[in-house]
Amino acid sequence: MTSRLRSLPSQSRAAGVSDDATHKRPEPVSFLAQVRKDFRRHGGRILNAGFVTLLVYRLGRWANARNNRLARRSAQKIYGAISMVVSTVTRVWLPAQVTLGDGFHIIHAEGSISIHPDVVIGKRCGIMHNVTIGTNMIAGVPKIGDDVFIGVNSTVLGNIRIGDRVRIGANTAVTTDVPSDSIVIGSPAKIYPRLGPFVRGDADT
Repeated sequence: MTSRLRSLPSQSRAAGVSDDATHKRPEPVSFLAQVRKDFRRHGGRILNAGFVTLLVYRLGRWANARNNRLARRSAQKIYGAISMVVSTVTRVWLPAQVTLGDGFHIIHAEGSISIHPDVVIGKRCGIMHNVTIGTNMIAGVPKIGDDVFIGVNSTVLGNIRIGDRVRIGANTAVTTDVPSDSIVIGSPAKIYPRLGPFVRGDADT
């Protein structure tokens, strides 16, 4: 029995099966490629507050990823100085520690936006202005799924999970888990099932 188990890895290799084949990881997107996508998503305007915010965020992620300690600390200091100025002007606080999926869109940046450093946001999420995503008196922050929209003047607080394809309406305070394919409205929030699937286009993200 033991010899049979020991022979399994070699058999799988002989059959052309490898760990890499069964657990493929997506190739990392380059800094410039991410910036180009952010630029197009935010109207192709260099001074768009949403684009500028994401540009600084990308710079912070790039700085934190430097392998050389001296290079990393130098890049982080440059990022910190730029981030302080930009966040004060735009009133959008998006720390480099936040985990963002592809296609994140700051739809309107006319008001303040604050996102806690530990927040995780999925792919193709859009947020309006005057939005806060963070803690709720105690430790723990939201984890937000894919294709989520967060309306103006809304808060998403606490150690909660927001499912995929959720729409959070304007002036909504969310402090509980929200299942996928839901609409959330009001303060305190009321959760309703969506009547139909998300309509998604083929826009470049």
